Amino acid sequence: MYYPKFMFKKVILIVVLAVVSFQATAQELLEPSFGFSHKKVSYVTLLDGTTIEGEIRDIDRKKGLIEYVKIKDADGKKHKLEAEEIQYMYLPPSGFDTFNKLGSKVYDAQKWYDKNLNSEYIKEGYVYFELADVQVKKKQRKLLMQLLNPAYSQKVKIYHDPLAKKTMSIGMGNITLAGGIAKSYYISKAGAVAYRAKKKAYDEDYVSLWEGCETVDQAGEEKPVWRDLGKHALAFSDCQE
Repeated sequence: MYYPKFMFKKVILIVVLAVVSFQATAQELLEPSFGFSHKKVSYVTLLDGTTIEGEIRDIDRKKGLIEYVKIKDADGKKHKLEAEEIQYMYLPPSGFDTFNKLGSKVYDAQKWYDKNLNSEYIKEGYVYFELADVQVKKKQRKLLMQLLNPAYSQKVKIYHDPLAKKTMSIGMGNITLAGGIAKSYYISKAGAVAYRAKKKAYDEDYVSLWEGCETVDQAGEEKPVWRDLGKHALAFSDCQE
């Protein structure tokens, strides 16, 4: 059966809106960004407190982890910074990654818990990275990690796992409309070293992770739902206030 082009576009739009609505109700975690704009201003703060404002030229990674950040400042000077030199940074995502963030509810957060973060940058769509202590297998390392719950990260921080596998994505033909849910994240509670939390072990980790907060419930489910990790972290942050 032949469908006019405008009808096909209408169907695509309806599906996209449905997917975005589903994502918005499913989680409060940001979708991770991988591409960054070379035209908008980025803000990189070093360990000594110096802030470099300029255009990101490149980000070098090894096995998904950031090793170097290359930025050109307002005076045209180029800086090649090791990840361990950077305290935190706010980067503007590329156009495609901005689209991927449409499903996030962080911009609608009624209460901003973490006063150490610049809420205006986050609400503008900037991606926040910070240097964190992370347990990688048997080694503890300092890594530049992408924070996925900036609005309520004061008590529990959830970082993107660059090597995380994903659950099934939602697509239409050759077009991927929404990626699946990551099967692992790095989590730091109360400033502790971030560890890798996995979907398959969430049943076991649930009680110890949210201990001391009766308001973090399972919403009537027989077992904890991994998809609701962001919702649980938000409830825990509210409980600790």
